[in-house]
Amino acid sequence: MHCPSEKHSKAVHRILHYLKGSPGKGIMFSKNGSRRVEIFTDADWGGSSTDMRSTTGYCSFVWGNLVTWRSKKQPVVSQAKNESEFELWLKEYVSCYGFGRS
Repeated sequence: MHCPSEKHSKAVHRILHYLKGSPGKGIMFSKNGSRRVEIFTDADWGGSSTDMRSTTGYCSFVWGNLVTWRSKKQPVVSQAKNESEFELWLKEYVSCYGFGRS
């Protein structure tokens, strides 16, 4: 790694802690011809009939392997489907690139 930081050190420590506590388990990361990073998102606009809150989710793949996923019921009611999808995309973008709230 070119310029490791404390954040990287903590991530390595977390991974090693997980591996130590999970003997006999493993993760298979297959190599294939697709050297792409793909991220898919979706939103169920107002899907809950009781409170009209949306459920959003995403999954990401690296070289065709699923590496992250999440599904969450949103705490607020969105006014439109594209609003809830944009909010999800923006939250993940900010989180992925380490921007903080101002």
